[in-house]
Amino acid sequence: MAQSRETEEQCNGNCSTCPSAQKEGCDSPQKGLPPKAKIDVKHVILVLSGKGGVGKTTVSVNLASALANHGKTVGLLDLDIHGPNVPKMVGAEGQKLMVMGNKIEPIRVTGTLSVVSMEFLLPDADTPVIWRGPMKMSAIKQFLEDVNWGPLDYLVVDLPPGTGDEALTIVQLAPNIRGAVIVTTPQEVSTMDSKKAAKFVEKLDLPVIGIIENMSGLICPDCGKEIEIFGKGGGKKAAEELGVPFLGAIPIDPEMRKAGDEGRPFINRHADSPSWRAIDAVMENLVRIVEG
Repeated sequence: MAQSRETEEQCNGNCSTCPSAQKEGCDSPQKGLPPKAKIDVKHVILVLSGKGGVGKTTVSVNLASALANHGKTVGLLDLDIHGPNVPKMVGAEGQKLMVMGNKIEPIRVTGTLSVVSMEFLLPDADTPVIWRGPMKMSAIKQFLEDVNWGPLDYLVVDLPPGTGDEALTIVQLAPNIRGAVIVTTPQEVSTMDSKKAAKFVEKLDLPVIGIIENMSGLICPDCGKEIEIFGKGGGKKAAEELGVPFLGAIPIDPEMRKAGDEGRPFINRHADSPSWRAIDAVMENLVRIVEG
């Protein structure tokens, strides 16, 4: 027992240099975990959802763009390894990552927004990625450590739906994770899964920064009135039940779909529309929570 207390008092959390790391009785919480990636970033924001089809990538792209538009230096990391759509939505489809010296150069979308995605390494957009967990973990580590991100205010990480390898790996490797943003739609079947995602985040000892309700009503392009196609208020209700912040509701907007298809983030082109104001408000609420 005395030896165990001595080990605990001397443990610095770095198992790679610890002679007790391979022995039973090592009480370090870092046992077996890789070290954090060396990346100069103030705030890492994870964007995830409990299920697919809720517009998570659209939210990630517009959130990152909104932050960049407000003077933040932003990286957007597309970790949907099997379905990378970020390049299409930022107008960088077909571009390739280049190596300068010993670093990978991200795709510079603007002077303050850089993007890395698995699609930039594929022969074409139709090529599937057929990988098991260890290969994905290796790629994620490279996307963090071997990319010349430069100093970042924010790294927005677009994760695939669910609670799989990508989410677990980024939590292990990324420094300065401020928490997770969960995207849902108003229907109960979606908010049920958003609650599972919130519980998953909490089990990883990360805060839930807040819930975003996407596809919250439809802005009629003719009369400007709001139509509740999928309902409204489910995301706010889920946030209240979980005791986490509600960051805001973003309505369905045909122009937002069009902007994504054309590769130009909606937030950059449609100032002062209801959807634009909703996205900007979500961004401001997130910054207020993260930066205080």
